[in-house]
Amino acid sequence: MIVFEKNDLRISLITPRLIRTEKGAFTDLPTQTVQSRDFCQVDYSIDEIGNVITVTTDVACFSINKKNGDLLSVNIDELGAIVDFNKGRLPGTARTLDRANGAVKLEKGITSVSGASVMDDSNSLILNPDGSISPRPKCSDRYWFAYGHDYLGQLRDFFRLTGEVPLIPKYALGNWWSRYRAYTQEEYRAVMQKFIDRHLPVTVATIDMDWHWTDVISRFGDKARACKPSCKEEIIFNTLLQGWTGYSWNTELFPDYKELLEWLHNNGFFTTLNIHPSQGVRFFEDQYKEMCERLSRDPASKEYIPFDVTDAEFLKAYFEILHHPLEENGVDFWWIDWQQGTRTKIPGLDPLWALNHYHTLDSARGEKRPLILSRYSGLGSHRYPLGFSGDTVCTWKSLDFQPYFTNCAANAGYTWWSHDIGGHMHGVQDDELYLRWLQYGVFSPINRLHSSNSDFMGKEPWKRNYAVCMVAEDFLRLRHKMIPYLYTANHRTYTEGEPICMPMYYRYSCPEAYEARNQYIFGGQLLVCPITRPADKRLNLSYADVWLPNGRWTDIFNGRIYDGGRWVRMYRDLDSIPVLAPAGAIIPMYRSADTNDLSLDQPLEINIWRGNGSYELYEDDGLSNDYKQGKSVITRFDISEQGNKLGLTITPPSDNKGLLPSDRTFYINVRDIVDGKREVVVSDKPVVIEFDNIRTTVNDNAEELKSTILTRVQGSNDRKTMSYRKRLPGFVKDALSEFDALVK
Repeated sequence: MIVFEKNDLRISLITPRLIRTEKGAFTDLPTQTVQSRDFCQVDYSIDEIGNVITVTTDVACFSINKKNGDLLSVNIDELGAIVDFNKGRLPGTARTLDRANGAVKLEKGITSVSGASVMDDSNSLILNPDGSISPRPKCSDRYWFAYGHDYLGQLRDFFRLTGEVPLIPKYALGNWWSRYRAYTQEEYRAVMQKFIDRHLPVTVATIDMDWHWTDVISRFGDKARACKPSCKEEIIFNTLLQGWTGYSWNTELFPDYKELLEWLHNNGFFTTLNIHPSQGVRFFEDQYKEMCERLSRDPASKEYIPFDVTDAEFLKAYFEILHHPLEENGVDFWWIDWQQGTRTKIPGLDPLWALNHYHTLDSARGEKRPLILSRYSGLGSHRYPLGFSGDTVCTWKSLDFQPYFTNCAANAGYTWWSHDIGGHMHGVQDDELYLRWLQYGVFSPINRLHSSNSDFMGKEPWKRNYAVCMVAEDFLRLRHKMIPYLYTANHRTYTEGEPICMPMYYRYSCPEAYEARNQYIFGGQLLVCPITRPADKRLNLSYADVWLPNGRWTDIFNGRIYDGGRWVRMYRDLDSIPVLAPAGAIIPMYRSADTNDLSLDQPLEINIWRGNGSYELYEDDGLSNDYKQGKSVITRFDISEQGNKLGLTITPPSDNKGLLPSDRTFYINVRDIVDGKREVVVSDKPVVIEFDNIRTTVNDNAEELKSTILTRVQGSNDRKTMSYRKRLPGFVKDALSEFDALVK
């Protein structure tokens, strides 16, 4: 909504807390970062006194310098006047963690402790209606946010401004297997079969770059080089990396790749292949002749076709000839591994951004949900999930940085980071480090096990010592069991802009929330604080310092109950990390996780904790865009606690939309009640139920269930923390792990 336009200055009010100033050439077209600016009409008043223009809304007052379009100050009701829009900026994210051994420098995010910040879109290119990209005339184009400490509200409007975060497919939320290794077809199949045999659910099978020919110079001769080296750096590049780009299956390693892809699909795996497109298309590629014909080149010349993301004809052929046939053979999405520079023929166009943009658009054809795996390319990259953070060094320092790194990315709107869980290269082989990294991966946006080809770096749990293997396998099953909860969180990101890993300061406004760097709200309800330090060898225990907000918190693994409003040093054995549920939490999970099953007809376990709360379980087919036409369902759960009575009400969808089975079994798991008398009422009719000490089973029969299921627990005894002091003699280790310690 334009509120001022005179000469070369234009001011637009987007929300009562967000204003745009343009100086120089104006544009109403989308840019690489900004997609939409028309939100709604905003009530405002405007004054012009000398060189200062003042725009006032019901919550903020913006003062703009008429000469240069700078915001001189903004006055926010709850915080007063702010004049420095870079001071207090919270960290955002970074392009990559390649070769990082611990922390890297983070770009600034859009949120600020001061309450106001600026996003400069002056250098962002124009996205034209025909899909082309063009530079823009020199200008100043800035967006001034004045949201105070309402970070989540600011993030929601940032997504409205820059484009929504897509709803990712359900399978991406399961476990991923990936390794940079030249597997043969049978070796790869054997690894995936072992996951099946050990009842370990894996939903994404990644095949790294060795799926295509890599020894191209020794195999095809010097003509296979992409270009003639002209400097020392290019000599190294051409010698070491010539085999990184490829589109033709290595039939020595994969003699019947179509059969492999079919086998993977038949066993519940979705497949992605790694590509490095920088070296174009060379004569040895299966698709070379067709590419030459499409681009009016002579295939007899054997001259390489350079990669040029700015050439519309090349780009069309790149997808239609190089990628679509492979997708028809069974490739579900692409892992785009771009590392070769930031320049193209269009000044200011980063080839990584262009690849992310065009691959996402192409992956959405045929009403599919878009999905890629690629690197971060600046603000607005949230439209192109998923991100992979790169080849980290396998050390405790790298693990310790990743929770903080992922949390901070919310400040840049980048909510779907995927890490090389376990570390990629170098460092040490350490079973404890492997397990702690995996435990973090289970409670991170994407759990993608990945490593280099070193024999010491494989992330197969059965290659670790027995105790670590057993715990690791349990956590892989736990990740799969949590998919109903994770998928609902995925939908909340899409509709509400809520990050799946949300920094504590997004929900709690106090100094402690900023100090708790490595902990976060996971999926909207659980508080997670990964353990990122090795154990004390004297005790075989490690710990995390956890800040607990006010209220009652229960550790989901050991049942210990904590009063909040304090810091606690929580000691843990290898079998768990601090993951705490607040009073009234509701966590839906699959009942079992022995296979890759993602269907909606399996029983659900509903885990609840005493208190008052509600939860809406979101479900759709997990793959198509039918949800955009309303083909989705919501089951609502409500907990109410009155005295010694706890009630759970389940309200199923009035219309299953053909998604849910005719009957469905819920296993109600009351996690912090030891015993009690139970009563179950289904639509005011008695039903046959089964229950043990902590579970109630309800069969959701379509004929009986008209509206709600009400489960009541009466006269219950609450689970309480035991007096561990009585057990101290001879149990020092156990006491430390269960007693914990105040640290602040």
